[in-house]
Amino acid sequence: MNEQDEPGRQERADAVDHEMVTRLLPDAVVRALGRWWETNASGYPDGTPGAHSVRYTPTRWAQITPWPEALAPTSASGDAAISRAGVTSAVADALQRDAFREALVATYVWGKGKRGTPGGSGPATLRKILAFEGLDRALATAVAALSEHGAPQAYAALHQQVPGLGPAFFTKFLYFTGITLPPAHGPRPLILDRVLSRRLRRMAAAVGRESRHDVDGSIAAWVWSDSNWSTHRYQVYLSFMHAAANQLAQGGTWPSGATPDLLECALFTTSWETSG
Repeated sequence: MNEQDEPGRQERADAVDHEMVTRLLPDAVVRALGRWWETNASGYPDGTPGAHSVRYTPTRWAQITPWPEALAPTSASGDAAISRAGVTSAVADALQRDAFREALVATYVWGKGKRGTPGGSGPATLRKILAFEGLDRALATAVAALSEHGAPQAYAALHQQVPGLGPAFFTKFLYFTGITLPPAHGPRPLILDRVLSRRLRRMAAAVGRESRHDVDGSIAAWVWSDSNWSTHRYQVYLSFMHAAANQLAQGGTWPSGATPDLLECALFTTSWETSG
């Protein structure tokens, strides 16, 4: 999906985006996030999602190399778990050695979690990604773009560059990289996947109906599709999420020092009901 190929629709999308940034999170979402924080506050005392852990089965990834030391050995039986903080540490260590593939593996396994099966889309797809001849160059270019320019430029450096590595997973790589190497300009990268896009689509559709810019929700479905978001859309996403995080922090039901990735984590696991 290339938004710039559709100038008429893009004008309507821009109008909806403007309304979303103006209105930010609707009351129903704010209430749902408040309930999420009441339930989960003890797990994130520092206002970051660093403790957010994912379980995975090491043996299912036995054919993957290089394998980060922060992950349990692939010979280990049963399941293991790794937190966002653990992945951040693994990525930081890998980037110090320019071991970009190792950093990618750590973020990919965390992102896939228990969904990875020996012959399934997780390990099988990752093997194909790691076999791509231009992978190291693409990852190195993205890391350089992030540290020298910003998150949108880093996103553009990876968008449609590595077969099998779509935004849902390369934004995880950028997210953890951005904690270690903050961008020169603009906000830090955040994860954007199908679940989060659908959350934004739902809010955009409601705003589009109310503002009459998108009565039937077709614009929301177009820009907040399930995959392959444009660089422009990623930039819109980052702007909205950072503004929404500030909105929550000022509302009294959210930790004042919370980072935008706490909102990303909460939106991923929170649903809400709205009328109409």
